Amino acid sequence: MDWTMILSKAFWCGWGAVGFAILFNVPPRTLLAIWIGGAVGGFLKFSLLQIGAGVVLASFAGALAIGISSIPIAHFRHAPPMIFAIPSVIPMIPGVFAYRTMLGLMKLTGNIGADYNIIIAETVNNGSKTLFVILALSMGVAVPMHLMRQESVKNIRLHKRRGEVVKG
Repeated sequence: MDWTMILSKAFWCGWGAVGFAILFNVPPRTLLAIWIGGAVGGFLKFSLLQIGAGVVLASFAGALAIGISSIPIAHFRHAPPMIFAIPSVIPMIPGVFAYRTMLGLMKLTGNIGADYNIIIAETVNNGSKTLFVILALSMGVAVPMHLMRQESVKNIRLHKRRGEVVKG
């Protein structure tokens, strides 16, 4: 895969992110930032795959970049960070591995033949890749959100009787 193909995939990851953002009914003022987030995440993922990184690590790096960048963008655009992070990460979900897992499961419901063990091994392999990539995407978005989270003033109430601050 050459760099023009990586740029092409990143471009379409951006449009996939915009498509899911429209499906989720996000404010139109956030669409450009979502497109950029999807394109940057896709570019990072496919660039790392190009240089030989595993699909789980590449997906985690792309999701981590999206998660980290969505926080300052959210403050700049006055919207929650999840509006930018979730649609941008969705195009990186491993559809091919999930599809192959389902095909393998359907093949396993048939007769037991000589290639039964091979089908089990391929199905477990594809299912494991799907699971770990989705976990990596989730962690890549969630970790920056939790590390950079600050308590909002709207969520803090003063308790009058004891004089202590209580989260509400």
